[in-house]
Amino acid sequence: MAPRVTITTLGAATLLAASLVLAGCGNTYRPVVSAISPVGPASQPTKYAVAVSSPSPTANGLATFVDFSGDTVLSTPSILSNPSYFAASNAGNQGFAINASGSLNEFNLNNPAALLTSDINQTTLNASTHPITLSAITPSGSQQTLFIPEATGSQIAVLSANGAPALLQNLAVAANPVYVVGADQTPRVYAISQGTGGNGVVSAIESINATSLSVSASIPVGVKPVYGVMTSDTRRAFILNQGSGTVSVINVPSNALDTTTPVIPAVGTLGLNPVWADLSPVTSELVVLNQGDGVHAGSLSIINIPLCSSNTQVTNPNCNAANPVDATGFGQVLATVNVGISPQMVSVLRDGSRAYVVNLLDSTGTCNAGEGSVTVVNLVTGVASSTICGISTVAGTAGVNATPGAVYGHPNTVAATTGTPTGKVYVTSADSEYMTIIYTDTDTVQTHIPLQGLGVRVVVTSP
Repeated sequence: MAPRVTITTLGAATLLAASLVLAGCGNTYRPVVSAISPVGPASQPTKYAVAVSSPSPTANGLATFVDFSGDTVLSTPSILSNPSYFAASNAGNQGFAINASGSLNEFNLNNPAALLTSDINQTTLNASTHPITLSAITPSGSQQTLFIPEATGSQIAVLSANGAPALLQNLAVAANPVYVVGADQTPRVYAISQGTGGNGVVSAIESINATSLSVSASIPVGVKPVYGVMTSDTRRAFILNQGSGTVSVINVPSNALDTTTPVIPAVGTLGLNPVWADLSPVTSELVVLNQGDGVHAGSLSIINIPLCSSNTQVTNPNCNAANPVDATGFGQVLATVNVGISPQMVSVLRDGSRAYVVNLLDSTGTCNAGEGSVTVVNLVTGVASSTICGISTVAGTAGVNATPGAVYGHPNTVAATTGTPTGKVYVTSADSEYMTIIYTDTDTVQTHIPLQGLGVRVVVTSP
């Protein structure tokens, strides 16, 4: 390709004067010419999708690494058998898998092409306590730490997460803990417990010295809390109460329920079994996924969560950058959007434009009876912009291109990530050995990746 040229022209008066001078010297004026090299497409960021799968209850699981830029499999090291939960650290540099038998794996996510099965670290926990989820968090002034709720023991196993995990302590919390929520550099994390009846309890966990943690507060929340998220600035945590159909709001700096908005009440269909949530930091929004009754459409509630900022401190003396109060509109449900039946998880693009919801069943009639779907929700307009149908038949999922435009299986997990020129959405299903990749420029299925086992969960190393 010949280089492009730019011709720099002068103003009329300047050009005339230059022409007269040059003419007097016996020369001819020539325009200035500069070459501009062709500009190619922007390079893709270095990140990966990591999907954990289970070939059978007795066989080793697999961690499949997929290159973001090329949709190619980089490695598939073996991990513990029958994995039940998988998560990445907030920084996206470490992966952790656990099973109900109490085995725990840790592996590096930075260089998957060189990752071998022999590089997978394994730790054994107390299987009788039934470890169920895990969270890798780096609290303020501390090292990266792994928190694992142990339901029957009413305790949180606290492990170091720098290299091979090692048990630091078992920390007693309220009965039936299910999840630990926190963000890196938080002053404290919160263990969500369902209790033995009535309202649940959230236990605030923080450092008392360099090697030990303790519970600093017990905060009552709603009935049957199941999940939570914390803003990246560590100022608010949101606890989903499945039994109450509400969201409890914790003011993290105060280590107590938010005084202005302690609970976001059931509005519209928000009260029908909230099960998962994600944050849209750019737009200061919380999206809450409501599972519904398993027969009718579930819903996605888009909730406004702005705080006072340094820009408003001059006009509002109550605003404090260290412990901001809620701004006008905090807790307002901006829209509630119908999605599929029995939705499982939602993932938001970091630019705040769209959310992707995976559903066990379609609710629109667009897809074949009994099939799942992915609902694309436009967060700007507050409407469902498209439905991507699933397929679970043997013939329809027999190969990578058996059904090019469909999501394989009944989807159970999703991870969305931005990119240039397009972002991608990764979907796994508990009844399919393929992961589906959706491109966000068209919101259509681009390809399917073989996992060699049924999908457990997919994460991305960078949102």
